[in-house]
Amino acid sequence: MSIIDQSGTSILGDRTVKRLGYGAMQLAGPGVFGPPRDHDAALAVLREAVASGVNHIDTSDFYGPHVTNRLIREALHPYPDDLVIVTKIGARRGEDASWLPAFSPEELTRAVHDNLRNLDLDVLDVVNLRIMFDTHGPAEGSIEAPLAALAELQRQGLVRHIGLSNVTPKQIAEGQGITEIVCVQNHYNLAHRGDDALIDNLARDGIAYVPFFPLGGFSPLQSSTLSDVAQRLAATPMQVALAWLLRRSPNILLIPGTSSVAHLRENLAVAEIDLPEDVLGELDGVAKIDMA
Repeated sequence: MSIIDQSGTSILGDRTVKRLGYGAMQLAGPGVFGPPRDHDAALAVLREAVASGVNHIDTSDFYGPHVTNRLIREALHPYPDDLVIVTKIGARRGEDASWLPAFSPEELTRAVHDNLRNLDLDVLDVVNLRIMFDTHGPAEGSIEAPLAALAELQRQGLVRHIGLSNVTPKQIAEGQGITEIVCVQNHYNLAHRGDDALIDNLARDGIAYVPFFPLGGFSPLQSSTLSDVAQRLAATPMQVALAWLLRRSPNILLIPGTSSVAHLRENLAVAEIDLPEDVLGELDGVAKIDMA
């Protein structure tokens, strides 16, 4: 039996996916650079994810670079009919492992073709344009030029659907004037709640929201509170944080990453965690704890 509750689904573009997916970033080497420490273990994680019911994998050809996509192809190709692979473009890696913008039409076109080749696909299901005005978080600025270039690749039949990552509400609105936006990937979690209103607006419009860094940006006091709740529920803090995200809004899709089969199983078990109303109230208060 699949670990994931079959009813725990949502819409991504024109596909129905399980709300618990898998993020492949951690399969690359330290700092998301270079090959994995254990090649066979990386393949085992991918195969276990799909065998357990995962049908949404998040990746990018700038992970490695070129590492995670080649691992996905080796582990899973030919792909199951229901598997949706989502990738990102808009960045590249420097020789020192730095993260650099790659916004020009030529760079975006090369990135799409790299993803197609390394995944061995004829068309990419979903491509997220990662906005790199600021590497560490969203920053205002027009996204018209790079998004128009990606939309042209969509018209050529190389990309089915387009999403945005590391963006502001203003940029999403600008993007919707250029092409259909099917998902948004931003930093959001129990403590980092800046996108609360955005998530609700996207849910109303049927657009998926994919949070990254589910435990990123917690203060020690906030982490302590989360750990206390997790202990009472006989779960890990990460499991509770993911379970809260599943309860937060039905358009939220999760892509927790790991390079360990045991940790993967722990993440997928989140679907079975029940958060009582009093616990939800306590967790909602985590964001309000004085960071000082």
